[in-house]
Amino acid sequence: MASIAVAGSAPGAQAGQTLEVRKLPMRFEWVRCQSDCRGGWISAVGVVTSDTPAAFEDFARDRNVEGATVVLDSSGGSVNDAIAIGRKWRKLGIVTTVGSTVETRTPNGLSASVEPDAYCESMCVFLLLSGKSRYVPPGAHVRVHQIWMGDRADDARGASYTAQDLMIVERDIGRLAKYTFDMGGSGDLLSLALSVPPWEDLHELTAAELRLTNLVTTDAVADVLPGPGIGADTPVAGLTSSKPIQDRFVSTAIDSPPPSSAKATKTAEASAVPTGVAVPQRTRQ
Repeated sequence: MASIAVAGSAPGAQAGQTLEVRKLPMRFEWVRCQSDCRGGWISAVGVVTSDTPAAFEDFARDRNVEGATVVLDSSGGSVNDAIAIGRKWRKLGIVTTVGSTVETRTPNGLSASVEPDAYCESMCVFLLLSGKSRYVPPGAHVRVHQIWMGDRADDARGASYTAQDLMIVERDIGRLAKYTFDMGGSGDLLSLALSVPPWEDLHELTAAELRLTNLVTTDAVADVLPGPGIGADTPVAGLTSSKPIQDRFVSTAIDSPPPSSAKATKTAEASAVPTGVAVPQRTRQ
């Protein structure tokens, strides 16, 4: 296995740490190969918030990330902020996959690999879709559900909704639909996601559904993670993953500021840390 060095702080390598990091705002880490491994990859772990587009810009400012691979492990987050990032990634020719970066110490020093037992849920699925090439390894969990008002996700059936709320949700469904087709996804992806209400478990896409929705464009891991020691048969450190807490899609304005009377919405994940939204009147959980 190729030896690597990680620029900045290392991605979570232990199971418990990884699951906790997934609840925090998304962080980007560059895993740089040494020795005989070509290139590297970007580890993207956590929830998409209103700060995530700027965080990626800061991360990419002094790096050449064109054509890089992004390895996703995320429970979703803000609809419109994820759309903004996804469009940026497509322009950069980024390729995407699902996994978590695992660091291990060997007699030859620190090494890293990509563990396939990771989660890409909710808006993470649409970040996955933004990749120019897309690979989902066996063992990864890609799960979808409906857009919903984040501040009422804890009791979605018992909450009250206004016409303004419905307008926000329908507006963002339209934005998401356009994005899906722009990225080369199929209507089946929207149909599957929008069929799952927020009070039910997320729907995990089968291998056939990953193909049907056009989320997967290649079956070869080498198309997204080229280099010696990183392949379908590469042994990696196992992680113990429990069922992640279900998050919710959110609706926030990014194309233009909403009227001052518009309701602010946010990332909604049970027991989540506070996250912001891209509107002047921010709400927090």
